[in-house]
Amino acid sequence: MRLILPEIRHDQAGFQALVGLAEKTENTYFEDIDIDMSTVSWFDADMCSAFGALLYRMGENVNTVRLLNTRPGVDNILSKNGFLSHYGREKIPDRWGTTIPYQRFDAKDDRYFADYIENELIHRDEIPTMSSGLLKKFRESIFEIFSNAVLHSRSELGIFSCGQFFPARHCLDFSVADLGIGMRANIKENAGLDLSAEDAICWSTEGRNTTKRGPVPGGLGLKLLGEFIDLNGGCIQIVSDAGYWRRENKITTTGLLIHSFPGTVVTIEINTADTNTYMLTTEASATDIF
Repeated sequence: MRLILPEIRHDQAGFQALVGLAEKTENTYFEDIDIDMSTVSWFDADMCSAFGALLYRMGENVNTVRLLNTRPGVDNILSKNGFLSHYGREKIPDRWGTTIPYQRFDAKDDRYFADYIENELIHRDEIPTMSSGLLKKFRESIFEIFSNAVLHSRSELGIFSCGQFFPARHCLDFSVADLGIGMRANIKENAGLDLSAEDAICWSTEGRNTTKRGPVPGGLGLKLLGEFIDLNGGCIQIVSDAGYWRRENKITTTGLLIHSFPGTVVTIEINTADTNTYMLTTEASATDIF
C-alpha cells in the first residue's frame, strides 16, 4: 500500500489529512505501508504527536511502515525532534533548542510525563512570566490532559507528545494525543449524554463538567488553559472522534472532520511575543491588600 501525504499544518486542514490517513489504514493488517512524503513541503512539528499515534497503531496491526521521499527541510526538523529516529533515521542535535522532543508514554509513565513537561515545556524561556501559583495550576492543567488519556480514554497503545518553538512566528506549540475511545464515547458511557462529536468537546471544555467519579476534582484543566490562551493571544485546538474544536482570539469555532481520529488530540499554541505577567485572581486580590 502506498499513500501520499500532503503538507501538515497546525490547523483543521492538517487534521483532515491525518484522519484521511487513519481511515485508509484502519483495517489494514500484515501489509507494507509506504507513506510518500515527496509533496510535504511543510510539517508543523507538534503534529508529530497525532501522526506518530497513527503510525504506531499501524505498527501494532503488524504492518511495516516506511516514510519515503522526505524533503530536506522536513527531514531536518523531524530528525531534530527525534521523530524520524523511530523510522530508521539518525537524530540530529537541536543546537538552537527549538524542539520539544517527540515522545511516547505508557499509561503508567505519569512520573516520566511529569518530568517531561517540567523540563521541556514549563521552564522554557519563551513561556510568559507566571506567578508561582499560576505556574502550578498551568502544570496541573497540562498533566490533566495526560491523566484524562489514561483514566477516560483507556488508551492501551500509549500517549504521544511533541512540540516546537517557532521564533519567526513568535509561538510555541505543544500537543498531546492518545488512541483511546474519545470524548464522545466517554461522556455517553459515564455521564449518560449522547452528544455530537463537536458538542462532546464543548462539554469537556466547560469547567463544571467532568466524567470523573469520587472526590477527585476534574474538568478544570482545559478550562484554565483556555482562559490563559484567551489572555495570552494564543490558540487551543482539540480533535476527538470526528469533532474539531478551536479557541482563538476569544472565539470558539467547531466543525466536523471527514473521518474520525481514533482517539483525542489536544494542542496549545502559546504566543511567545506576550510580555505580560500572569497570576491567579486570588493572588492578585492578596497583593491588592498592600
